[in-house]
Amino acid sequence: MIPALVLTAGLATRLRPLSLVRAKAALPVAGQPLVIRILEWLRGGGITDAVLNLHHLPHTLTRCVGDGSSLDMRVRYSWEVPVLGSAGGPRRAMPLLLAGNQGPRHTFLIVNGDTLTDLDVSAVIANHCASGALATMAVVPNTEPEKYGGVLVAPDGVVTGFVPAGSREASFHYFGVQVVEAEAFARVPDNIPYATVGRLYPELIAERRESVRAFRCSSEYLDIGTPSDYLMTSLHIAAREGRETVMGARTRVHESARLDRSVLWDDVVIEADVMLRDCIVTDGVTVPADTSWHGVSIRNATGELAPGEKQIDGLAIAPL
Repeated sequence: MIPALVLTAGLATRLRPLSLVRAKAALPVAGQPLVIRILEWLRGGGITDAVLNLHHLPHTLTRCVGDGSSLDMRVRYSWEVPVLGSAGGPRRAMPLLLAGNQGPRHTFLIVNGDTLTDLDVSAVIANHCASGALATMAVVPNTEPEKYGGVLVAPDGVVTGFVPAGSREASFHYFGVQVVEAEAFARVPDNIPYATVGRLYPELIAERRESVRAFRCSSEYLDIGTPSDYLMTSLHIAAREGRETVMGARTRVHESARLDRSVLWDDVVIEADVMLRDCIVTDGVTVPADTSWHGVSIRNATGELAPGEKQIDGLAIAPL
């Protein structure tokens, strides 16, 4: 089976202030780090070798993943200083991904570090290998074109171009899983920041029409692009898994506290007579007694405040 690169180096600016506490892929989703859920999905699809690219708060990822042995996988890391982008990251990671590959094709999977999906990994790999494309992007119909940019796909499955969010042209939504050949990234200069597939793929398409193809499917995907998206996704998965509360390790909640549709990370303390509704409480926060919070994120106020945050005593509070 081919290896996988999980893109986890990004700054996740849309997810601030949560991403000031953990890297995006390390955020707990229904009590389990997002990256662990991604790796378990890959392992279930037969992938046993993965590389994570690192830049922002890397220790929050490495401490929960380690070498992957707890997942029955081999996990290695590709470090980026500065962050290199969606094409520069794969280019940098290729020596790790291709080590020991003696075949005529050098194929690997790329998964966004914020992708939760039930896509059949083996099906998209088989489709790619049969097509001869340099890249095969898993897509679903773009039902929210005002929110997401789109992929233009010909009837024969060839990707012909891309449109920005707000376009009225019928398109598909790329939700973060693709199978690629190393050849697709050969032209990307090494260690060049912000080299993106948004620039690379149109060049490949212009040179050869069949270079980039789409794997059209109806797979589920869940979004955690913003703090409110994260809260909804975490609560949705918790409900699906039969969990009434969403709380992390070593978290203590006073018996008089009331929690409604809220997510608690690790080492949180909820004191007496606290009321939380639609809230996210991040690592190590103590929510003081006799306080009530609705629709906010709460973190310890360390360093600079993010836009929209206000400091109340030692806590940084932001509306979701």
